[in-house]
Amino acid sequence: MDLLDHDPEPSSSLPVLTVSELNRMARRALESQLPLLWVEGEVSNFVRAASGHWYFSLKDANAQVRCVMFRGRNQFSDFTPTNGDHVEIRALPSLYEARGEFQLGAESIRRAGAGRLYEAFLKLKAKLEAEGLFDPLGKRALPRFPRCIGIVTSPQAAALHDILTALARRMPGLPVMLYPTPVQGAGAGAQIAAAIRAAGARAECDVLLVCRGGGSLEDLWAFNDEAVVRAIAASPMPVVSGIGHETDFTLADFAADLRAPTPTAAAELVSPVREELLLHMGRLARQLHHHLARKHQNETQRLDYLSRRLVHPAEQLRRQQLELGQWTQRLHNATRTRLTRERLQLTQLGQRLVTPLHVVQREQQKLDALTARAQRAVQSGLVQRQLNLARFDSSLGHLSPEGVLARGYSIVQLENGKIVQDAALLKAGDSIGIRLHRGKARATVKSTSQD
Repeated sequence: MDLLDHDPEPSSSLPVLTVSELNRMARRALESQLPLLWVEGEVSNFVRAASGHWYFSLKDANAQVRCVMFRGRNQFSDFTPTNGDHVEIRALPSLYEARGEFQLGAESIRRAGAGRLYEAFLKLKAKLEAEGLFDPLGKRALPRFPRCIGIVTSPQAAALHDILTALARRMPGLPVMLYPTPVQGAGAGAQIAAAIRAAGARAECDVLLVCRGGGSLEDLWAFNDEAVVRAIAASPMPVVSGIGHETDFTLADFAADLRAPTPTAAAELVSPVREELLLHMGRLARQLHHHLARKHQNETQRLDYLSRRLVHPAEQLRRQQLELGQWTQRLHNATRTRLTRERLQLTQLGQRLVTPLHVVQREQQKLDALTARAQRAVQSGLVQRQLNLARFDSSLGHLSPEGVLARGYSIVQLENGKIVQDAALLKAGDSIGIRLHRGKARATVKSTSQD
């Protein structure tokens, strides 16, 4: 059914909107239905307002759209776009209510293709890092005094001029070997890698600089080539990278033994300063001169001391003759003293010498003395023992039962010969034996008591 066939009556109930209300509703509908998204296109009609906001159009072959990027967002961009730049913006679709124009509110902006390149950069970096090509423990120290410096860059590059200027300023006359190669464009990565390998194979220099000036991510992309990274890691000599500016990083920087923020800084890192070396050598020369002067003084004093100790051979001979005479006199005195002592000892031994008869007489005297001592000892011992025996016999007499019986006591025994010491052991009618001092008697117990 065609819309013209509708009854116009129902439309009379719809509200009437102002243009502002309509544009507001359209803006809200757009912002609620279309999310934040990336849009790619070519910049045109770029304007930077006094407020700092950017206004431009983004177009392709068939259409265009108005865009705005406010100052609070564009101040974080690392570049300012110009007409004709191919870019990608992260934007929120909206509607400018005042004019009813559809537009994109940009949150961030990057050069077209940079996102894909950065993803490829991170993927290759993770792969090479897992293989250990970026391991800090594998980094080599730079030679302090290189005999020759190799440079891998383009002969037309401004970086080469900066490097040569810095080397001429710091160390004039230092040999430089150039390994020319393109540093951007198709096939540049393979040619840079070939130049690095050629430098390593020819072994003409002590350290190698891989350099180029600043540029966009696309300009520096050759130094993210896997072949370049592997060639740097396999180089037999230390490699210093000086690629772009201080904020630029490439995979070649991670593989190099040392990264310099700029080509000029790379030249400064590998070359000593001639003036500083001359000053240092001057200080060393002065120190050496002072050391030699002190040593000369010390040796002169030592020579004077030794010269005072030096004696003429005739004087040495005279001293040795005198010393020999002294030793001869001491030997003569010692021999004479020893002879006198030996004679005295011989005399003493002669006096102590006796005949066998004297020995027998002396031994007989000793035997007689010992015999007399033995007889006296035996006699004295016999008398002492007789006295002890009499004392023991008297003591035994006092303790003998016979002595007790002699004093009027008696011993009562049972028929079995057991001695009775307690009246409780007896009872009336028992037969007992009584031993007296002289003889024995038998009796019968009539009664007992404990009194």
